[in-house]
Amino acid sequence: MFKKISTIILLSALGLSLSNPAAADATAEDFEVWGGIFSQGNFGFVNPQNPELKKFRWWMEGQGRFGNDATQFSQSLVRPGLGYAVTDKIVVWAGYAWAPTAEPLALKSGHPFNEHRIWEQITWADNFSFGRLSARSRFEQRFFDHNAPLPGANDVAHRFRQLVKLAVPLPQVNPNLSFIVQSELFIAMTTIDNNPGFISRGYDQNRAFVGLGYKINQYATVEMGYMNQFINRPHSRRPDQMMHNFVASLFLNF
Repeated sequence: MFKKISTIILLSALGLSLSNPAAADATAEDFEVWGGIFSQGNFGFVNPQNPELKKFRWWMEGQGRFGNDATQFSQSLVRPGLGYAVTDKIVVWAGYAWAPTAEPLALKSGHPFNEHRIWEQITWADNFSFGRLSARSRFEQRFFDHNAPLPGANDVAHRFRQLVKLAVPLPQVNPNLSFIVQSELFIAMTTIDNNPGFISRGYDQNRAFVGLGYKINQYATVEMGYMNQFINRPHSRRPDQMMHNFVASLFLNF
């Protein structure tokens, strides 16, 4: 039991440390509130007599984020997708995302802007004696409108995201309760139109989350906790950003 607790604390500290820059010339901080619903399922309901249909998956999520000390709309996400289960642990996906964005990600002197994404990802999850470990590798092709901060002439960016998540059951407290720790690293793969002032190739951001999850029933789980988000802008006149986010999420699995 002591080893399990020590491992959890170590992973939490590691995740949070990865989200913080070793040094930054200027960092703007903000408190935000994020809420989201993440749902997925299979197409077995179309024909229950055909087990192959269960390998085909659907994905739909919606998020709302409120920044400037949670006083105004900052960003929302609508992300549909389709997938195929290669095994009972691995699923490949592809889809679209729409992300209308305002301050503090948009410039105060500018206007809200729209971002459209095409995304591809591989998800993996498995159960172990210590808990449930999952990972997600996602590629994104990002398209921006003319209101995006410091855009170039060709506003298309390619980004890689790697998420690792651990859920450790807490049966001593409640059989449906889990301790959650996760970290997601973002890597910008291109510099937009040779304009590093907007997006430059390399380390983009990290999101480290620590919280609790509660299994409501076989279909629904709610998670709440703290996320530390650091956005790196090494070649921009805009400062780096450090977000302190309260995050509440509902996960639905059908």
